[in-house]
Amino acid sequence: MSLKQALESGKFVVTAEVAPGKGTDVEHILKDADIIKDRVDAINVTDLQSSVMRLGSMAFCHFLTEMGIDPVFQVTCRDRNRLALQSDLLSAWALGVRNVLSLTGDHPVLGDHPEARPVFELDSVSLLDCIEKLNSGVDMAGNELQGSPDFLPGAVVNPGADNEAAMDLQIMKMEKKIEAGARFFQTQGVYDLDTFEKFMKRVEGLDAKVLGGIILLKSVGMARYMNKNVAGVFVPEPLIQELKAAEDKGQACVNMAVRLVKGMKDLCDGVHIMALGWESKIPSILDEVGL
Repeated sequence: MSLKQALESGKFVVTAEVAPGKGTDVEHILKDADIIKDRVDAINVTDLQSSVMRLGSMAFCHFLTEMGIDPVFQVTCRDRNRLALQSDLLSAWALGVRNVLSLTGDHPVLGDHPEARPVFELDSVSLLDCIEKLNSGVDMAGNELQGSPDFLPGAVVNPGADNEAAMDLQIMKMEKKIEAGARFFQTQGVYDLDTFEKFMKRVEGLDAKVLGGIILLKSVGMARYMNKNVAGVFVPEPLIQELKAAEDKGQACVNMAVRLVKGMKDLCDGVHIMALGWESKIPSILDEVGL
């Protein structure tokens, strides 16, 4: 079953993601994908996440299709103008990729090549509009295509706003993305289910599926770093203390993820698990929640 079919079926959808490495060695990442291929509905492939130079998302998506995995091609606007973005989208479709996640992207100054020149000709909303045009058989200039894709377009949203104004802004952005063609959303990492529930009540009735984001919490240091540096992500202090007190950090991480998935099952349409190299823990998490 494809991601599109899974979302349309009404089942509780599970997606995960992998990150290509810095170099041509792909075997260890493919092994991570193989561990979860029969447990998830699709696997995202990140696109130079955090502005760090890596092997490209499109190539790795193609590897996943050859393994029988439905990939989600993450596309950022940071590095390409509209010519390159459209060309890459058509190329991905020709290689068997059927899902796209539209992202504006982090500024290069945050990555390992801070001297790189950013593009940002489009943003995540205008990229979604571009995908809709390609799906309809024309390019952004109105020229007719000789064969068109039929992508399932997705986007991201941050449900972790800590005040009403910030939440209003996120919902406004979400509405614009839906108007531009987004059919599903994967959220930023969620650790506070009460805040997430408030967000989901606010977006009831919007015509798009929402997959709650779960970032596996590996260490106290990681939690503190995200609280300080990752916008919209907040790990409550009780969770940090629980992890600090645990003798087995890996099991504590699994236990937290299980609670989050259970809490989300009645709130949204699925979960997006960002394991950050701990893909081997995803099957046990899903076993615990009966997925």
